[in-house]
Amino acid sequence: MSIGQIQIHQQQALIGIQVRPAEQRIEQPQATMDMRQIPATLSIQQPMGVLEINQERAWDGLGLANNLEVMSRIYSQAKEIALQGISRRMQEGRQLGDIAHAKSNPIPEMAKNWRKEGPELPVAGPASIDNVDVSYTPGQVQISVEQGGVDLRVTPNRPIHEYTPGKAEIYMRQYGSVQITPPSIDTVL
Repeated sequence: MSIGQIQIHQQQALIGIQVRPAEQRIEQPQATMDMRQIPATLSIQQPMGVLEINQERAWDGLGLANNLEVMSRIYSQAKEIALQGISRRMQEGRQLGDIAHAKSNPIPEMAKNWRKEGPELPVAGPASIDNVDVSYTPGQVQISVEQGGVDLRVTPNRPIHEYTPGKAEIYMRQYGSVQITPPSIDTVL
């Protein structure tokens, strides 16, 4: 008598996974820049120079000085001129006193020169090419500088970020099964 055998067939279950990866896009726009140049300012100021011309000594050299100065000059030499006049009169007096011993008669000579003017009074100052004084004072240059620069304003822009999450799809590619086949049994006896 033979013993029947049970046959078991098993089919494995298979799972399928379909994955769609995540998508990501990042974009960074450039920063917005507002740049403005501030020019430097240069200011130069120069007042006029001062030119001074003093020609008092030139006028004095020409005899056209002011009256006070001319009179002062005459007055300062009047003593010497008076002394010269006294000396001349004394000399004439000696000549007249010595008339007996003189070789010639001094009276006609004195009569001839009695109207002769005395020494010339110096009314003019010394004449020179340097009598005009010229002086020049230049104006002071004033320079002021205001420094310029750059006015820079930077506004950063936010990044643009787009994200699509990934997806995993799980499905059964094959279901598991167990098939049991019983032995054939002879039912005829």
